[in-house]
Amino acid sequence: MAIPVLRPFSTNIHLFHPIHKPKHLSYCAPPSSSLSNLVSSEAGVCLTVGTHLIPHPDKVEKGGEDAFFVSSHGGGVIAVADGVSGWAEKNVNPALFSRELMTNASSLVDDEEVNYDPRSLIRKAHAATTSIGSATAVVAMLESSGVLKIANVGDCGVRVIRKGQVVFSTSPQEHYFDCPYQLSSEAVGQTFIDATVTTVELMEEDNIVMGSDGLFDNIFDREIVSVISSCDNVSDAAKALANLAHAHSKDSSFDSPFSQEARAQGFDVPWWKKVMGMKLTGMSTTLLTLSIRSALMLTIASLIGGKLDDVTVIVGQVKSTLSS
Repeated sequence: MAIPVLRPFSTNIHLFHPIHKPKHLSYCAPPSSSLSNLVSSEAGVCLTVGTHLIPHPDKVEKGGEDAFFVSSHGGGVIAVADGVSGWAEKNVNPALFSRELMTNASSLVDDEEVNYDPRSLIRKAHAATTSIGSATAVVAMLESSGVLKIANVGDCGVRVIRKGQVVFSTSPQEHYFDCPYQLSSEAVGQTFIDATVTTVELMEEDNIVMGSDGLFDNIFDREIVSVISSCDNVSDAAKALANLAHAHSKDSSFDSPFSQEARAQGFDVPWWKKVMGMKLTGMSTTLLTLSIRSALMLTIASLIGGKLDDVTVIVGQVKSTLSS
């Protein structure tokens, strides 16, 4: 969930919505779902992948606003986009932009101009997206040599776990607290140029955890490590991580990473913003729909609690193609 940066304008596998194209699968925010055992056919290393997505409780019927795709191209490609929910206040469906962005990315992953470069993939996918809206996005491409290339715009994230330790993590890009960088239909948004680009040398059995901010706002790295260590396969791990983040998001007594970060930056986070998934934008128009009495009561800060949001998780484990 996020507020858009924009200029004013007047204008177990089940229940997937895939793009049916060989080697590339694009998923547009289905209800809880998982996928496993997508691997590369090239020599070297590849990814075995599990996924799970749980929409915000109020957005289950529409499938939420996250989207993602998985491809077996090269050593494997994974990506997540989180539609910026603030567009709903402009009568725009926030899911349309993220879904189209991921659909475009999945169709361009083997494009010659992309040349297996995640920032180039973001550039071309963004340029091809015509929907009004914006989204945060992260793309990771594994070369068969074991080098993982990551491009990130906003507050989706990646963790690399090796032998029970987080050995790499992305950092969120924000204009200010809870207002992330975002690819947008508007000229004032960010572009591929603003992406943080990183390379990580991976080893066999390393685990990659990618997710929307609904994961990382509600679950600590130590919990991610614990879940990964306790699961027998990537599909179970993705499901367990998503379920834990979702449970934390509904727990008003859980001192979440989101609440801790808010306190660290000097914010009192009203519980109604966490429940509704609103970003910190001051006295938003949402308050205007409340009675004065209710508004006064609801703005009393709750300094702990999870934050309800769509939760998307992709877990990839590095395997040798000889053992796949």
